[in-house]
Amino acid sequence: MSLRDPEIRFSESEKMESAGSSDALEWTKIEPVARPVSHDVLKFLLEAEQVIVEVTKPSSAPRQPDKTPPKRLLQVIGKDMRIIVFGFRSRTKQRRDVYDALIRCTRPTRLWDLYAFTCGPSKFSIINPKVRLLNEYFRLLGLGSYHASIGTIEDGSYTLSNEWWRISDVNYNYSMCPTYPFSFIVPKCISDEELLQASSFRARSRLPVISWCHPGTGAVLARSSQPLVGLMMNMRSNADEKLVAALCTEFTVAKGPKRKIYIADARPRKNALANGAMGGGSESSANYFQCEIVFFGIDNIHAMRESLARLRDYLDTHGATSSDGMSSFLRHGGWTWGGGNLSSMSASVSTLGDSGWLIHVQSVLAGSAWIAARVALESASVLVHCSDGWDRTTQLVSLASLLLDPYYRTFKGFQALVEKDWLSFGHPFADRLGMPIVMEGSGLPLELTRQSSTGSFSSSPMRQSSGSFSTQAPTTSHAQSSNNNSPIFLQWIDCVSQLLRMYPFAFEFSSAFLVDLLDCVLSCRFGNFFCNSEKERQQSGVSDACGCLWMYLADLRATEGNSHVHYNLFYDPLKHEGPLLPPAAALAPTLWPQFHLRWACPSEAQGGELEAQCRSMAKKFSVLQQAKEVAERRAREITIAMESLTMELHSQKQITSSTMDLAKKASKENAAIKRAIQSLGCKVQVSGTDCMVDIECNPPLAQPKFTYSPSKNEGDGTRPKDEKSDLSVSVALLANDPVSNNSISRVCETLCPLRARDGGCRWPDAGCAQLGSQFVGLRANFDAFDHLNIYDTYFRSE
Repeated sequence: MSLRDPEIRFSESEKMESAGSSDALEWTKIEPVARPVSHDVLKFLLEAEQVIVEVTKPSSAPRQPDKTPPKRLLQVIGKDMRIIVFGFRSRTKQRRDVYDALIRCTRPTRLWDLYAFTCGPSKFSIINPKVRLLNEYFRLLGLGSYHASIGTIEDGSYTLSNEWWRISDVNYNYSMCPTYPFSFIVPKCISDEELLQASSFRARSRLPVISWCHPGTGAVLARSSQPLVGLMMNMRSNADEKLVAALCTEFTVAKGPKRKIYIADARPRKNALANGAMGGGSESSANYFQCEIVFFGIDNIHAMRESLARLRDYLDTHGATSSDGMSSFLRHGGWTWGGGNLSSMSASVSTLGDSGWLIHVQSVLAGSAWIAARVALESASVLVHCSDGWDRTTQLVSLASLLLDPYYRTFKGFQALVEKDWLSFGHPFADRLGMPIVMEGSGLPLELTRQSSTGSFSSSPMRQSSGSFSTQAPTTSHAQSSNNNSPIFLQWIDCVSQLLRMYPFAFEFSSAFLVDLLDCVLSCRFGNFFCNSEKERQQSGVSDACGCLWMYLADLRATEGNSHVHYNLFYDPLKHEGPLLPPAAALAPTLWPQFHLRWACPSEAQGGELEAQCRSMAKKFSVLQQAKEVAERRAREITIAMESLTMELHSQKQITSSTMDLAKKASKENAAIKRAIQSLGCKVQVSGTDCMVDIECNPPLAQPKFTYSPSKNEGDGTRPKDEKSDLSVSVALLANDPVSNNSISRVCETLCPLRARDGGCRWPDAGCAQLGSQFVGLRANFDAFDHLNIYDTYFRSE
């Protein structure tokens, strides 16, 4: 929070209207009276977090009864570009109570006073960050089959290597460099003893180590702090020169050109030379093999802090919603935008340019793009450093890695990038965000205090090492400690948003994800970004006591899936599989509307109206897609049911066809029997439900009567296989005819397969009578008759 304290008087027509929350107060008209902030107030204020409290003394002239008494205002400026103004009535103690409460909340003296510890236990516990760091190292070395664990760290089995590089544990207990991680990647040909020697030649003992390596060419991105070459630039270190030369591996192609190494100094050249007076400086290309020195001219943390303050003032003054309650369309006669001439509008634009924020963002983008181009196009190695190697160096190395490696443009990869380059390699978040830091040497390791850092090489005792060359006694003066505050991480996130705007298909995450990430970091709700280094976070037990920011954001995305606002609707990993190399003409940044304009210009901050509509359409499309899947699933079920019914119908058709064939066969057999009987000179007549068959013969001496009585099952059209038919066949002679050569005998002899060889019938002594035949005079089993094959040729005419 940042506080500024002009005293404001209200006229008779002025009135204060509450916005219904503590976030805004609106006035119809105000008349600011410029006054300096008292020293007693300033000494309590945080850098980039000024609170302005002015007490208005009553005028000696008699007060007019119709005049509104003057108001006392409290202006709170947040790190998220929000400005809140509180108004208090005169002669009240309320303003002092609110002021003291804000001071306690914005300037905690102990780590346990931060919100992450006071809000209670969190369900999003922090997994050991060392495990994730080692897994990222394994990925960079092409050892993805290995997976780190707590046991791997405890037994020291993580020191793996590939053809060129290895993981060193020389800093396992942080004795070599307190602000470096417990392990890092170095050239395989450099021993740990040489690493210790090289660390003494670099500020804060931050020796050159590898941050990213190309899996195919062997080119690397390395980082360090400035060398301690001294005022005359004549100090050298053989171990440091050997280490830097080892970063430049040979090409795998025989007889190819030798690999080149660039040393990119993020500072302006004059600043690098000035640091030589304090023992620092920059490398000499004559002392380093195949080396070229370049300077990027990026300003220091103080310039960034002042630039953001000017940008915030510009947005508050010319935004649609201002902290003083007046719209920019009405201020100063409306000259700001509405109703103003071109010259006045140009003046406003120049005010934005004077803030310098966009110029600084462009400098970081240009430096990162240059580094990425050298690695991708020339297969060269690049060593990046500034003064201490934890601000501008971190910005350049992490942004260049984002351009080179598509993995870092995903949710999982972006987390790995931030944890590796920002958290593990010691960006001082506590100093830059105005949080308490661990006090070294105190009996209470969790007791925190603010340490000063004047100039380029001063810091808290925790950040001093054997390789440092300037120390200062710690002090709790806020005027000094405020010099450490700077929006370095915010500026880097702004650079990422610019790349997201230029390459909307290359990133899995959206601008809303970056905004929520910044809000979580600034709110102190989670412990991931506490303290200044990995060592301090380990000593203070942050991982065990605080919630995890990354798990919280992942849980938010899991609630809505790919339709969540954190997902980039246009992400296409196949469109940008390789590095992103933006040309210089494309590196023209603009204000980040979702972050910079969300309080001053809330409607314009939705700049994403098009994106919001696309997201709405995407949600509708997702609903339609789900409905389509349900319909397709239902259609598949119906298709399966139809196929089942079709198969059943086909089976029924086969049964019907078989039945018809049997019926046709039976009909043919019946017709054959009928013709056979008629061929004997008999007349067959069928009548009645009992199938009375009358056979009339010529001459009509006797009329046999053949009676067929179908069983009940046959009447139903079914006949069980094992059930015997009760069909009765009877032939009766109506007249006694002693002549054996009658028509009935001929029928019997013709039909009987057991007749005598001479053709005569031997009934009742014949075998048919013994076997229970179905023929004349017997009530027989008709099943035997069903199994007979009777054809027309079976019957022979006499």
